[in-house]
Amino acid sequence: MTTTDRFRAAVERRDLTALGDLFTDDIRLYSPVKFTPFEGRPMVLGLFGVLLRTFEDDFRYVGHLDGTALTSADDTEAASAVLLFRATVRGKLVHGMDLLQFDQDGLIKEFTVMVRPQSAVQALGEAVLAGLVADGLVPAPADR
Repeated sequence: MTTTDRFRAAVERRDLTALGDLFTDDIRLYSPVKFTPFEGRPMVLGLFGVLLRTFEDDFRYVGHLDGTALTSADDTEAASAVLLFRATVRGKLVHGMDLLQFDQDGLIKEFTVMVRPQSAVQALGEAVLAGLVADGLVPAPADR
């Protein structure tokens, strides 16, 4: 079973322990709602805990593509997989793609999420921020 297959199965089971086994210690997750990446296994696993609670019960992968792509961190070519998904967040239909990029041992070293439409990005961003604050992973935003 490939890392991509194991990742997909862990997400579908909502199994954070199994997900953690697939990440490098210094994994970077690029989010559609944050300019800088989430970095390191503990933070990325915390984010996945929030995401798995945020997506409603209809989250599903609907496609899978394999290939290579340049990483964001060091611009090197890495084996990669794209998983296409659909879900609902706060009543908004989300179409998205997860780009998984692997190190030489087959572990996920970079993870990029792309989501559309804009209303879904906004709903997802608000829900994830609330979850991250509730879990103590980020401070509450200051009132403007």
